[in-house]
Amino acid sequence: MGEADEELQRIERSRAGDPEAFGALVERYQHMVHVLAYRMTGSTADAEDLAQETFIRAYDRLGSFRGTGRFSSWLGRITIHLCINWARQQQRLRQLHVTWDAETHGDATSNPGAFDSTGERQERVQWALMRLPAKQRAAVVLTLQEGLTHAEAARILGCSETTVSWRLFAARAKLKRWLS
Repeated sequence: MGEADEELQRIERSRAGDPEAFGALVERYQHMVHVLAYRMTGSTADAEDLAQETFIRAYDRLGSFRGTGRFSSWLGRITIHLCINWARQQQRLRQLHVTWDAETHGDATSNPGAFDSTGERQERVQWALMRLPAKQRAAVVLTLQEGLTHAEAARILGCSETTVSWRLFAARAKLKRWLS
């Protein structure tokens, strides 16, 4: 029996309520999901929470997996969508803090230059990556960091290859400007 057949059997057994079968799927894909979530959030703690939420959501929605594509792509799509929603929530929280700070201290300016003064390139890249809109960040993470093709990234993101290409183009322009 091939690996793909075993995976489909685990999925079917999971749908039937076998916790060990789902545990085997979690074990197989937990690293992939965690790395993807970490690259989207830049935070180990948030990535752990989002990875856990991914598997909860996957278990609840196993019935929607049709088996026509790879399980890893389906799981990656869930992870990316949760991360995009997380990023939107974080943006709202940041805006709330900026507004509150402006109202209480009279100064709502932020100083990204102070972060740049650390001189650590990796931190600067992560800082710039986190400034990107979530959908552009997802395109960068999937293609440049995870090494997926535009077609694979498009399937995970639920958009066209052209959209992935456009998001990458826009993201690269922003990253170049911010990191120059």
